[in-house]
Amino acid sequence: MSDIRIFPQLEIPETLAAGPGPGNTDARVLASFANAGLADHMQADVLRGMVEAKEMLRIVWGTKNVYTFGVGGTGFSGLDCLFSAILPGDEVVAFTNGTFSGIDGLTIRMKASSREDLRANPLDPKPANVTMVVVPHGQSVTAEVIEPALAGKKPKWAFMAHWETGSGRINDLRAFSDACERHGVLGLVDAVSSLGIEDFDIDDYPGVVGWASCPQKGVLCLPLTYAPVSFSDRYIDEVKANGCYSYVHHPLLEARHWGIADGKDVPAGSYHRTHSGYAVAAFHEALRINLQHGKAQKARDYAHHERALREAVSAMGCEVTSNMTSLVVLNLPPALAGREKELVQACRAKGFGIWPTLSEPVQVRIGILNQLSEAAITDIVIRFATAMNEMGAGLDIAAIREVLRGSYENLMAAE
Repeated sequence: MSDIRIFPQLEIPETLAAGPGPGNTDARVLASFANAGLADHMQADVLRGMVEAKEMLRIVWGTKNVYTFGVGGTGFSGLDCLFSAILPGDEVVAFTNGTFSGIDGLTIRMKASSREDLRANPLDPKPANVTMVVVPHGQSVTAEVIEPALAGKKPKWAFMAHWETGSGRINDLRAFSDACERHGVLGLVDAVSSLGIEDFDIDDYPGVVGWASCPQKGVLCLPLTYAPVSFSDRYIDEVKANGCYSYVHHPLLEARHWGIADGKDVPAGSYHRTHSGYAVAAFHEALRINLQHGKAQKARDYAHHERALREAVSAMGCEVTSNMTSLVVLNLPPALAGREKELVQACRAKGFGIWPTLSEPVQVRIGILNQLSEAAITDIVIRFATAMNEMGAGLDIAAIREVLRGSYENLMAAE
């Protein structure tokens, strides 16, 4: 026992999170987390915080869905809850156009597979009842793709990501919802990257019956807190009729702890599993900040600053291929092509956390989550230009700074 090694205390330095997520957490959220008193998961203030968070989430989602709450964990926890209604043998059409919708597609295949399907390929099953419609990286899922797939298959379920962070593309939510309605399909949407950034109300998309997001992007909470979900009565009726193979991420069981039972709010939640008072406090404060900012204003602010960043990196010779407003996905200038991962690692080594794409072709992703100021975007631009110069790009940083300043002046004049 004398040989047991005691590691030094872990110290993680402050970095600029300028990738697709997580974003830099607001100091007010961190303070709420740190200042929460020690309390058990059924303490009155913890439960009150969950009820208030539930009510705020309905505003953030733009819905009257009673079954709107947070699933403990990351965005994958919320997505697992969303997909838990899919049972073996269910007919599903899933549209994918990047890394993360691709992971969603794998989850769907696993849940819809029979034992024989899983035995044939345990980690990547290919059940015949699931149709994968794969749109190439860098392209959006559009009505031209959605309509014929649902018209031809008429599945029970259909899936699409709203914003695909892997390639920075926005997919056609209106076309997806309308096609689901037209063909009697139950639509499921991954809104991990759009909730809290784009100004949309989910009740405007009745073809979609289930939604899932994450805590650490648009909502800007800590990653391991609560993933927002919202389910329509049609979705809940499906779960009540057929069940789901889950306990921890069961939509009905999870909802009960948030004071939702039998289709209505109830005075007291019932125990389902342990919740953290610290996480509840942080999530509650993050939602308050979102509502104080305002959905429409926040969406305008993201579009404003993304446009300035886009113009600055374009002036560096980069080609932007994304259309999200929280993330710029780009190809480096020809002289640096093929060195994307090298550039990303050099930036990370200096506390500047940008990302490569996680699937081919390799591109660079620069995000602006919680970086909604000219000073913050200027910092990102100068750090990126400096890193490119260290690899031999030969950029005139003073000229790039002037481009950025001019972009902001033009944007302010237009508004």
